[in-house]
Amino acid sequence: MKYVKLGATGLDVSRICVGCMSFGQPDRGPHSWTLDEEASLPLIRRALDAGINFFDTANVYSDGTSEEIVGRALAKYARRDEIVLATKVNGAMHQGPNGHGLSRKAIMTEIDNSLRRLGTDHVDLYQIHRFDPATPVEETMEALHDVVKAGKARYIGASSMYAWQFSKMQYTAGLNGWTRFVSMQNHYNLLYREEEREMLPLCADQRVATLPWSPLARGRLARAWDTDTERSRTDEFGSTLYQEGDREIVDAVGRVASARGVPYAQVALAWLLRQDTVAAPIVGATRPKHLDDAIAALDLELTDEEAAGLERPYTPHAVSGH
Repeated sequence: MKYVKLGATGLDVSRICVGCMSFGQPDRGPHSWTLDEEASLPLIRRALDAGINFFDTANVYSDGTSEEIVGRALAKYARRDEIVLATKVNGAMHQGPNGHGLSRKAIMTEIDNSLRRLGTDHVDLYQIHRFDPATPVEETMEALHDVVKAGKARYIGASSMYAWQFSKMQYTAGLNGWTRFVSMQNHYNLLYREEEREMLPLCADQRVATLPWSPLARGRLARAWDTDTERSRTDEFGSTLYQEGDREIVDAVGRVASARGVPYAQVALAWLLRQDTVAAPIVGATRPKHLDDAIAALDLELTDEEAAGLERPYTPHAVSGH
């Protein structure tokens, strides 16, 4: 396994982050394809055995059961100080007032709920799950600062939003001497490169690590375009992100994969790992092969010509994922 510093911090993270949305009770939440605890444990153990130390979940994944499964698995298979554990806050955890968002009340309530489900006294990275336009940024940033100062989180991160929103939040924290974000978890892959316009240059300038979610475009980049899976048939959110014109890029991935004798997924991830701002793609896994391909991608070095061929078919997309 290879490791990298998380942005400007001294924290070492594996170059592959395990995305834990795949782990959770299938009858809790909107994703029927998630793995229950019995099925999740071998994959988490396999990731740890491969040297992966970075795990990302969220309070909303499978109605909190992802955090529960991940917390128990990591306690069983690893020492807490060996693991970089990340979770997120913003999504709705109950109906009615104050059930979601980035208010001080929501943040203070949800960090304690996440820690209880994870079975730990702190997370290493506490991330806001997108921007909350209904809450003043001063309220959000001070609350996050207080979470860090209370020892409940070591660092804080953000996720998909407009660059001006991220810049405003960072500026507000700096102006008041509060904790700043060290990472940006954004939507970035061969099929969606709009982040290259503003967000990635901003992160590079500010030495903020990027942790791309959906690095394989919800599986689109892991197989031929017309191949269906249970997830692709039931993933309503994923169906809004990509378009028929993306087929040409997937075909280009297939040509490189065929020439190299490797799976599509390795090529797509190898391209992402070439990008200077990318610290660790967040890779979801429901089968051992998914982890194996991600790890193998670390050693697959694309030529400049291959990378250019993968990039050439791209056309501008509407902003999505925010």
